[in-house]
Amino acid sequence: GCLRPVMAAMPPPSAPGGPDPPPPPPPPLQYSLLLQHLVGEQRRPRTWDPAALGGIPSPPKSEEQKMVERAMESCAFKAVLACVGGFVLGGAFGVFTAGIDTNVGFDPKDPYRTPTAKEVLKDMGQRGISYAKNFAIVGAMFSCTECMVESYRGKSDWNNSVISGCITGGAIGFRAGLKAGVIGCGGFAAFSAAIDYYLR
Repeated sequence: GCLRPVMAAMPPPSAPGGPDPPPPPPPPLQYSLLLQHLVGEQRRPRTWDPAALGGIPSPPKSEEQKMVERAMESCAFKAVLACVGGFVLGGAFGVFTAGIDTNVGFDPKDPYRTPTAKEVLKDMGQRGISYAKNFAIVGAMFSCTECMVESYRGKSDWNNSVISGCITGGAIGFRAGLKAGVIGCGGFAAFSAAIDYYLR
């Protein structure tokens, strides 16, 4: 009877292989992998489908709409638009420069006579019209040339502005000679490149 307490004190024999080890802890969340799937190279772009969000899909364009779009994208329309914009801008610039010029309305035959308001306004109008015509011609030439260069090259980049600026400046400058044409080409090309750089 004295063997029973000893056997009760002994632990039961373990099963073959021992107890199961505890499960390994989950690996830590790697944010770099998560970012790759969210914003990185492994992100799947979602296709935009307005019908899936309950939106109304746009109807196909009619032939009249396509014809109007083609006309608005044509070089002739762009040249006319630039001509009108240049006329307005040139007129405003001419009136502004005439307003700050102290010689507006000045009569060289009678330098001591004070010009009347009518004479000042007349000179301001003439200068505004002169500037408007020049700006309109330059704007139309530049826009038409840029459109033709873009159509020929099949690209829309800063080279188009430089090439059309050189052609426009050269055409305007060649009326005063070869040297003036070369200077006009370089000046207009540099100016066009600077404007295109800041606008893009």
